[in-house]
Amino acid sequence: MNFEPTEERRMLADSLNRFISERYGFAARQEIVRSPQGFSPAMWQQFAELGVMAALFHEVDGGFGGDGFDIANVFEALGRGLVVEPLLGSAVLAGDAIAAVGNAQQKEWLASLISGDSIAALAHEEPASHYELAHVQTRALRQAEGWLLNGSKALVLQGAQCQLFVVSARTSGAVADEDGISLFLLPADTPGLQLHSSSTVDGGCVASLQLENVQLGADALLGAEGAGHATLERAVGRGILALCAEAVGAMDMAKAATLDYLRTRKQFGVAIGSFQALQHRMADMALEIEQARSSVINAAAALDGERLTRERALSAAKFSIGRIATLVAEECIQLHGGIGMTWELPLSHYAKRLIMIDHQLGDEDHHLQRYMALSALVTA
Repeated sequence: MNFEPTEERRMLADSLNRFISERYGFAARQEIVRSPQGFSPAMWQQFAELGVMAALFHEVDGGFGGDGFDIANVFEALGRGLVVEPLLGSAVLAGDAIAAVGNAQQKEWLASLISGDSIAALAHEEPASHYELAHVQTRALRQAEGWLLNGSKALVLQGAQCQLFVVSARTSGAVADEDGISLFLLPADTPGLQLHSSSTVDGGCVASLQLENVQLGADALLGAEGAGHATLERAVGRGILALCAEAVGAMDMAKAATLDYLRTRKQFGVAIGSFQALQHRMADMALEIEQARSSVINAAAALDGERLTRERALSAAKFSIGRIATLVAEECIQLHGGIGMTWELPLSHYAKRLIMIDHQLGDEDHHLQRYMALSALVTA
């Protein structure tokens, strides 16, 4: 299999990397993080004009990409710039769910998501779910003219800035059953929806949603009733790939900053990068990052394949990223010494983002257990 990027992907990566380096520097990023919205609407529109959102959707849905390597290509560049704009929640998680099972009317939202005129988010995680995709306590009851939703959602990416939510709710079955989960399109201005926003340690924004007797029409159901688990698994899988690629980009930048520091910081009259012990640590870290990159390539190649192969590759990549990202964050900070954790140094923010990525969409321990369970199914 040829893993060389296509000419179109190379051109997009070059344009995106150049735009981020020139317009999305560390100082600009910090101003964006401190803004009331938690992201820049102006930057969001420029990402749309560059075709970044369109690259995450298939041509049939109005984009020009949508494959695993398109997702990895975009998010590796975003990871290099610590970009906080809501591409993961809007274009990958919510957008893919709508594209996968939405009807013609529901898919009209896709053009707005691709153009940047609207922002969406997947509202699936709950306070007690602990990464388990089938753990849904939010309930949806069928009524004469639609649905009545009650429940809570947590960690909704950029929820305060969204115009639309893709909400999971149980229409039948027990709390942990895969069957019986349904998806609904919930406009942000729907009566009965309460939202509380908060910041995360890495500069992002999340929201918790409280649904109290939220009334939705029959046309709000996304896909078939009770069949939402497969759609969630597909969308979250694409999100996992995006996070893994983002981590590789962030690790590359952390490694480069550390190497530059070792070449310039002097002790006993010589650059500390000349010390053999530190050279060995940098070499080990570089090897680990390449291992992480290989796991992302494997996951991207398997994204549109058979389910067990795909899910094993995704969990393997997320496990590897969780372990390696933590190692890189710790090593880079230690090699910088005390300055490594100062707010003014970009490195500390890369370290925080790498640690946060481990805890999004399933941490290292969760995906190791999931990989083992999936492997048992293969060998059974």
